[in-house]
Amino acid sequence: MENQNLSSSPRRVQQALKMLGAPCQVVELQASTRTAIEAAQAVGCQLGQIVKSLIFVLQPANQYILVLVSGENRVNEKNLGKLLGGKIVKADAFAVQQMVGYAIGGVPPVGLDTSLPTYIDEDLLKYDVIWAAAGTPHAVFQITSKDLLRVTNGKVISVK
Repeated sequence: MENQNLSSSPRRVQQALKMLGAPCQVVELQASTRTAIEAAQAVGCQLGQIVKSLIFVLQPANQYILVLVSGENRVNEKNLGKLLGGKIVKADAFAVQQMVGYAIGGVPPVGLDTSLPTYIDEDLLKYDVIWAAAGTPHAVFQITSKDLLRVTNGKVISVK
């Protein structure tokens, strides 16, 4: 059942999930889900089950990429850059907002304004069920790791 009471950004994510055939329900919480730790506490799951949606710029191509990272991991930027054939740097907050239509702390893995090459942390696949941001620092949705792979068409990599 679709939640008509969602604010605009979470509603956009819910619509994207529906169009992609993902049986997920976006929920808005009172508690903050801006950081992986806050999100895990808010939904009552392990830190590793949180999907961090991070936007990087691959140089020298100036190509924006989306990296979906397990909440317990940090991206080894040097190694990931080498794997992708360049150097990666974190995109700044303004660029993220302009590129994908969501602010840092609420960037979802789907429903972005711009389609980006997507890479998925292999550690997310250890979990049957994971939680991702849904457009704001108070909105999330639960999804299976298999469905995340399918709806993002992401390439599984090691980010550590």
